[in-house]
Amino acid sequence: MSDQKIHFYKGPAGGWGALRSVAKTLQTQGIAVKGAKTLLSANQPDGFDCPGCAWPDRDHRSTFEFCENGAKAIAAEATAHRATPDVLSAHTVSWLAEQSDFDLENFGRITEPLVYDHATDKYKPIAWDAAFELIAAKLNALAHPDEAMFYTSGRASNEAAFLYQLFVREFGTNNFPDCSNMCHEPSGQGLKPTIGIGKGTVTLHDFEKADAIFVFGQNPGTNHPRMLGELREASKRGCKIVSFNPLRERGLERFADPQSKIEMATMGSTPISSHYFQVRIGGDMAVMKGLCKRVLELDDVAVAEGRERVLDLDFIAQHTDGFDAFAASIRAEDWATLEAESGLSQEQLHAAGDLYAQAKSVIICWGMGITQHQHSVATIQHIAALLMLRGNLGREGAGACPVRGHSNVQGDRTMGIYEKPAPAFLDRLGKVFGFEPPRKHGYGTVEAIQAMLDGKGKVFIALGGNFASATPDTSATWKALRNTELTVHVTTKFNRSHTIHGKDALVLPCLGRTEIDMQAGGPQGVTVEDSMSMVHISSGMNAPASEHLLSEPMIVARMAAATLKHSKTPWLWLVEDYSRIRDKIEEVFDDFKGFNEKIKTPGGFRLRNTASERVWATPTGKANFITYALPTDTPVHQARERLREHKTVVFNLATVRSHDQYNTTIYGMDDRYRGVWGHRRVVFIHREDLKAIGMKAGEWVDITSVYSDGEERRAEKFVLIEYDIPRGCLASYFPETNGLVPLSSVSIGAGTPTSKSIPVVLTLRPQDAPIPQDQARSVEGATA
Repeated sequence: MSDQKIHFYKGPAGGWGALRSVAKTLQTQGIAVKGAKTLLSANQPDGFDCPGCAWPDRDHRSTFEFCENGAKAIAAEATAHRATPDVLSAHTVSWLAEQSDFDLENFGRITEPLVYDHATDKYKPIAWDAAFELIAAKLNALAHPDEAMFYTSGRASNEAAFLYQLFVREFGTNNFPDCSNMCHEPSGQGLKPTIGIGKGTVTLHDFEKADAIFVFGQNPGTNHPRMLGELREASKRGCKIVSFNPLRERGLERFADPQSKIEMATMGSTPISSHYFQVRIGGDMAVMKGLCKRVLELDDVAVAEGRERVLDLDFIAQHTDGFDAFAASIRAEDWATLEAESGLSQEQLHAAGDLYAQAKSVIICWGMGITQHQHSVATIQHIAALLMLRGNLGREGAGACPVRGHSNVQGDRTMGIYEKPAPAFLDRLGKVFGFEPPRKHGYGTVEAIQAMLDGKGKVFIALGGNFASATPDTSATWKALRNTELTVHVTTKFNRSHTIHGKDALVLPCLGRTEIDMQAGGPQGVTVEDSMSMVHISSGMNAPASEHLLSEPMIVARMAAATLKHSKTPWLWLVEDYSRIRDKIEEVFDDFKGFNEKIKTPGGFRLRNTASERVWATPTGKANFITYALPTDTPVHQARERLREHKTVVFNLATVRSHDQYNTTIYGMDDRYRGVWGHRRVVFIHREDLKAIGMKAGEWVDITSVYSDGEERRAEKFVLIEYDIPRGCLASYFPETNGLVPLSSVSIGAGTPTSKSIPVVLTLRPQDAPIPQDQARSVEGATA
């Protein structure tokens, strides 16, 4: 672990710093040689899909197809460390619950199924048959199937997810709290009524042809480092890269490609963003409206001067509905209000709008900086509208690009992991498997937590993930999990969720992506779907971490076989050879016709994307402009108004990842690009805000969220770090600050927790000695 210090990083993203970090990680995990060999099979046609992010694979021009954070994810799975029953039973679960997420991760791979022992407060080994019998007994004892919750992580393969949703629906419920509910749910909910499909419309080929790439609410240097390769190539050929993000992020400023011999030899780098706009947290919808307004103004000028129109009138007339009402609403927006809400000046909004209007083909990318807000669905529908104004949908070099997080989160949803399934899908599923699927909508993540709190959810089963750490309102979530009769976690490694358990608890260890999956029919591969709808095979190459591990498809099949005694589905036969599962997927989904043959092609195949073809699967048969008023009464607005008379300064806090982190998995205590070493309890704040509240960088504070429900939610002891962030805004890491978000604060129309917009106040802790730190780094690189 690094010494605690704040020392701002001056290098580029990637480069030698990334290579040193990978080497250090492999050594820490005890796999210097094995790990290096494993990495060479990552994201290769005959290898395994990285268990990290969902960024698509290139055409494999080299054997170096992984990034720094992907290497950390692979090393964490291929680690030499083992969390054997003897290692874990040396500690009580109460003691384990007091350890950090980093320390829990470092126990390593779990080697045998475990059951919680009440008498000793420890986990002890349990035979697989006994574990499945316990699950079946608990599930079959429920008064109704809706008393069970079935969570899915985005790491699950298509095969495992398909079997899982089939098992759950044969059991009789649609309760599928899913990681999508906490991240990109608004992308699907926003895009589907707008363009007819809840997925992005672009491919990697489009990145080669775009004239401009607009990036909103995303930090690819940490969250999707392989994306930087595409942005670097785009930048080098003169493509404008226009970034909108509250924090200055190194990966959006400049990048040194470890595969570039010249950049590595000369310590050089490539600028990424040509323009960088530091939008205020929560100000993205105002930005979208401002860009749309500028495009309309430029079109008016073109008409007046007799020049070529800025709007793509042919596209609007042939392919869209609702333009006139939308245009009228945008024209009615006041520039002063847009400035106040976005945090950008009218001149900046004009400049960004001009860049958009001047580019022939534009891709708009976004991440969770867009989706985890109250009005995220409306914001995404404004992104679609901005694209439609100039026909930037369904043609080369242009389109919508929601950048998904986990490696198969999009595939899980494609396979039916959804609490609100379409009737046509249920009809087909029931016909293929000979049963009547439940029609009642189930619980998403937030509803599932509330159901468990209310005693309506009595069994919680998680196919991967770290539910206790990923979810909002930590105190309520932990109480909910402890209120259940049984918690079951299918996992590779020990994590926080295994210490927050029900009255009975099982931890079931599974194979990882890097490992050989040997079944009766021989070694098996699984499939995944990336952010751009490409489906491809993934085959492990390492020996399993333990002889006692089962694959995720096998664990699901055995749960189903034990629970559903009268099922017509041949569960155990299906998992003898995963091609049989894929045959069934093909029977249910038309887009997977020829599934087993198609995945033999290196790189796999792309699922049909109707919006890419300018076929709009909406009720109007067209892409729809949808009109919304600019929100000026969010929880942050309300808190500032409520506390104004007390002269209390209310900040808007966004939760973010550190660079040594992927989702809730903590690889280390450093955040290299932001200059934080050995710390995780930090708050990034503007220099002038420090002066305004009479505090100094290095001092310690408590963070308290101030929602109108009156309940106090506090996160204690965080060090203040002076940083380049807009006035009135703060940033801090999750999961440490997840507890500040109430269950009730969710995205309208999607239910996603509003973790990127939390009204908070800071309270000084004078009893704690300040931490010395460097002066905050100055603005560099791109213009605004």
